[in-house]
Order: sequence, then structure tokens, then C-alpha cells
Amino acid sequence: MKKNFRHVLALLLVLVMSLSLMACQDAGKKENTAVPEKTEEKAAEKAEETKDQADKATEASEAESQKEEAAAAETSAEQAAEDKKGDAELEKELIVYSTHPEDMLTVIADKFEEKTGVKVEFINLKGALAERVRSEKDNPQADIMYGGSVSLYSSLAKDQCFAKVEPSWANDLPENLKSPDSVWYATMQTPVVFFYNSEKLAKEDVPKTWADLADPRYEGKICSRDGLSSSQRATVASILYTYDKKGEIDAAWDYLKKLDANTKSYYNSGSQHFQAVGKGEAPVSYGVHSAIIQNRDKNNLPLEIVIPEDGAVLIPDGVAAINKAPHPAAAAAFVEFVGSEEVQAMLANQFQRYPVLKAATKQGPDWMQVEMTAMDIDWAKLSEKEGEWIQKWEDEIRSADKDIK
Repeated sequence: MKKNFRHVLALLLVLVMSLSLMACQDAGKKENTAVPEKTEEKAAEKAEETKDQADKATEASEAESQKEEAAAAETSAEQAAEDKKGDAELEKELIVYSTHPEDMLTVIADKFEEKTGVKVEFINLKGALAERVRSEKDNPQADIMYGGSVSLYSSLAKDQCFAKVEPSWANDLPENLKSPDSVWYATMQTPVVFFYNSEKLAKEDVPKTWADLADPRYEGKICSRDGLSSSQRATVASILYTYDKKGEIDAAWDYLKKLDANTKSYYNSGSQHFQAVGKGEAPVSYGVHSAIIQNRDKNNLPLEIVIPEDGAVLIPDGVAAINKAPHPAAAAAFVEFVGSEEVQAMLANQFQRYPVLKAATKQGPDWMQVEMTAMDIDWAKLSEKEGEWIQKWEDEIRSADKDIK
């Protein structure tokens, strides 16, 4: 009996152990299949979270971009409004004192009016330009001084005749072609050179240096402009300056006396001056390079140009807004316009005017692409004595009885 009981107990133990082992194996299988399911669930949650963050970043970037575009549009609108406001503030008229030829001034006036709507009135004062501006200093009647050598501008600036203006092209100018206090600027250079009648004088007989003009063999064969011509004044002052800087001012006055002795006539009119040379009344002269070309081509005159071996007088022509001008906004706009690359290039090609901006010179005619020998002139220093020198030349040297009105 006991034996049978032990046998049954052993079988029960084996059965219990088997059941326990099977339960453990099932639990292990369940645990192994649960882990991947949990991992996949976490990965899905992470991906969703990342997507949400990316969406939020995109929305923020788009919002920032929209904000920047709105700000840019607002700035553009403000600038457009400011530009429109600036245009509206330009006065409707502008008065310009000048020494330049009428045909050139007409083209400039038309272009400026087309660009700005401002009507321009030019008053040509020839040699009386500087004196007129100075005399009206306390009650200006004009807005702009345009033309004449920068030595005149330096002198007038000392009397506070000009207003400060800062055109966009000013930084492209050499320092000696603009005032240090931003009141005047050179807009072109005017070369004064020799010219002669090729039918009356052989090429080998023409003067080659300024000193040659005082040679007695040219007595009665020279004519030039009178003392009212701004280019004539600048030329005489330049000659005096070249002697004076070497400490030889007395020799300069002696030279000018000899030049006056050789001079047959002084002309008030530029056209009469060129006709006199062209007809052979006096076959030798000196004058503005552009005017020689224009008169030669327009009137079919037998004129030939000679660049002096000791240098042409390269006169920087200026522009300035007059202080306390009646139309100050239009005056500032004119300075900006007339010295621009576009206008300088236009004047170079239409009127043979030598630009002061290199970019404009490159667009000019062929003769401007060859470097011209020029006198070494410090125009600021020259201006300190120019008035005194010219007065003495008029009073003591130049023969007024040779004037042709």
C-alpha cells in the first residue's frame, strides 16, 4: 500500500514539474513578443513628436519670412514716398549764371527739365561771372554758377558765396578738382591749345611752345580773346603761375609784354576770333580745344591744332550752388545732374568737352583717349593771386586799342 502511494506521489510530482516548465516557456514567449511591440510603439511616438517639431519650425520660419517681406515692403513704400516727397519739394524753376556756349546750355536745360520737371533759365555772363556772383552775395538772384575755372570758385568760396552740396559722384573726383568743404566741384576740363591756319602757315613754321609765341617772327600774326573771356584769363594766370612758382614773376611780365606786341587783335566774340584765324587775318592763336574743333567742322575752316610741348592749359571748369539761392533744392539737383557720368559723357561726344570722371572719358571721342600734356597748376594757389595778376595785365600789359568788339 505504501509502495503504491509513493509511486502515485512521484507521478504527481513529475506532472507538477512538467506543468510548471510549460508555464515558464509560455511566459517567456509572451515576454519576447511584447518587447518589439513596445519598442515600435515608442518609435512611432518619437516620429510623431519629431514631425510636430518640424511642422512648428516650418511655421515659425514662414512667419518670420512673411514678417521680413512685410518689413521690406514697408521700407520700399517709405522710400518711394520719400522719393516722391523729394521730387515734390523741387522748385519749378532754376536760374543759372554761366559762361558756356548757348547751344550746349540749351541741351543741358532741356535734359534737366525732362528729368526733373524744373525749368532752367541760363544767363551768360562771360568774363563778368565771378564779379556778378560776388556782388549779389547778400541778395542772390541766381541759384547756380556753372562754368569758369575752379580758381574763381576757390576765391568766391572764401567769401561764403556757395552752399554745401554733396553729389553722389563727388567721391570719384581727385582732391584737386573739388573743394575740401563740398561747395564747388569740377565737371569738365577745358584744354587751351595752339591752332593755326594751315593755308597761311607751313607746319614747320608753327609755334611749338608757349615761349615761341613771344618770338618776334610772329609779330602781327597772333590774335586771341579779350580780357572778358574766362579761358583767356585762366590762360594768362596760368602762364604767370608757372613763372611765379620758380620765383621768376618779373620774367613772366616781360613775356606777356612781348606776347602783346605780337598780338594783332583781341576779340570779344569767339566766332569772330575763329573767323579771323580761318581767313588768315592773323594765322596763329590759342584757344579752347572743343571750340576749335566745332568752328573748324561747322564753318569748314582750315584750322589745325597743336598741343604745346610745354603743356596745354587744362582748365578745370566748375559748378556750385549759390548760398541762400532762391531755389536751393533745384540747385542741389542740378549739381547732381550736371556732374553725373551720363551728362559728362554726353557733353564729351556732342560738344567735345573733356570729362573729369574717368568712366565718362572712356566713352568720349578718340582724341580724349590719348593723354594730353598739361601745365602743372595748383589752382587753389593760383586763385590767391589771380585777381591781382589779371588786373595788372589789363591795366599795364594788354593793349586795349587792339580790342575788336
